Amino acid sequence: MRLLFIRHGDPDYAIDGLTDQGQKEALALSERLQEEKIDFLYCSPLGRAKRTAYPYLKNANRKAAILPWLQEFNHPCQMPQGVHTCCWDWLPQDLQDREILFSKDWLSDPAYEGEARESVREVFAAFDGLLEKHGYRKDGRYYRVERANHDTLCFFCHFGIESLLLSRLLDVSALVFWQGCAAPPASVTTVYSEERREGLASFRIQSFGDVSHLAKKGYAPSFSARFCECFSDDTRHD
Repeated sequence: MRLLFIRHGDPDYAIDGLTDQGQKEALALSERLQEEKIDFLYCSPLGRAKRTAYPYLKNANRKAAILPWLQEFNHPCQMPQGVHTCCWDWLPQDLQDREILFSKDWLSDPAYEGEARESVREVFAAFDGLLEKHGYRKDGRYYRVERANHDTLCFFCHFGIESLLLSRLLDVSALVFWQGCAAPPASVTTVYSEERREGLASFRIQSFGDVSHLAKKGYAPSFSARFCECFSDDTRHD
């Protein structure tokens, strides 16, 4: 099995849509996806993800199933100062004494008490159910292969939820992806299953945040999801 996680194009959050640049990115993405064998299509219910999927779906004369749990995962968690922020928007300095957040038991940290923890569990249950429908049943840290296949599942979604789903596949803390990675808008992350022992599979990331289709058009990746490279830069700080 192959999984493609696609982050929406450069966003216009005010209208839950795409900027002009984001629309160009969606068109470039569509051309790339036309070259792919995609068996099943899933999409977030949010406008920016739908607009990103639209050019490909129109050109391919296909539809994507809308999954409510694929919407951006922006539930609040409690930071050390008592301030609530999105799960994926921790200030790095606030993590230095919270080693559990990078461990397999990250969800037990008090920061995720309440809504965030329950929402993570709901997303994991929904994702597990979808993969089981496609032949791979979650069993501890690995997956039982009940119907081996070479199907490709494509998800049009968001950086926060993409990171959470990758953490489930690899059985690691979501913070590894939320804090350690930044998927550019309209990027493609490719994950493959590996069944090295019959009936038992794991998943590995082949490429993360690939935007070669944008480079092919001469487009520089959007800055969205990143923070300032240097503190003196005139780009996003917090």
